[in-house]
Amino acid sequence: MKILHRVTVKQMITETSKQSLIKEFSSRKKLIEQECDQLYFEYKKVEKTSKQLSTQFLKEIEKRREKIKLVEFQLEQVHTLPIGSEIKEKEVDAIIDLNIGDNWDELMKEKSIVIKDGIVDQIRLR
Repeated sequence: MKILHRVTVKQMITETSKQSLIKEFSSRKKLIEQECDQLYFEYKKVEKTSKQLSTQFLKEIEKRREKIKLVEFQLEQVHTLPIGSEIKEKEVDAIIDLNIGDNWDELMKEKSIVIKDGIVDQIRLR
């Protein structure tokens, strides 16, 4: 029998991956700032004509500003990460073979995959 099991994928921080994360967060921040600018432009167009619509635009702008703060915080965190540290990237489902007589506790131990510069570096069973 085959069963699904959650596996954590971690990224080992190297100079290359650190620069990649910085670039990713910076471009995400720039994109959100552009959205914010566009929303503000649209807000200015409807500000005097529709109170309800302008309120909605202001709410959306505020949501974007919160996202920008979060991305800035993530950027700060990336800068402080030491080389060799690991960060959780995501979780994936893995298929495990289950047979009569297998040790259930061993099969259900936490498993993780460590990626280093886009290449699987380790598979850990804990």
